[in-house]
Amino acid sequence: MLIARIIGAATATIKHPSHEGQKLLLVQPVQLDLVTPRGDAIIAVDAVDAGPGDLVLLAIEGYCAMTAVGRPDSPIDAAVIGVIDRVDLV
Repeated sequence: MLIARIIGAATATIKHPSHEGQKLLLVQPVQLDLVTPRGDAIIAVDAVDAGPGDLVLLAIEGYCAMTAVGRPDSPIDAAVIGVIDRVDLV
């Protein structure tokens, strides 16, 4: 799992049938300082109605992402599974 920030949305006119009705978000994984980018931005299926600027928990890697959005047979690599309110590093 990764921490990421929502930086936009994606629209697909043609997509896999299992993605019909699913919101697609452009997310930028971030370092633990919550600002510095960590790699490239990716597209993720939204499972929690997150919006632009939200700090989110991102499930990646196939089966974890697919089951997180309730679609275990879908071709999904990443899913937004939580909105983060606060991060405390100790």
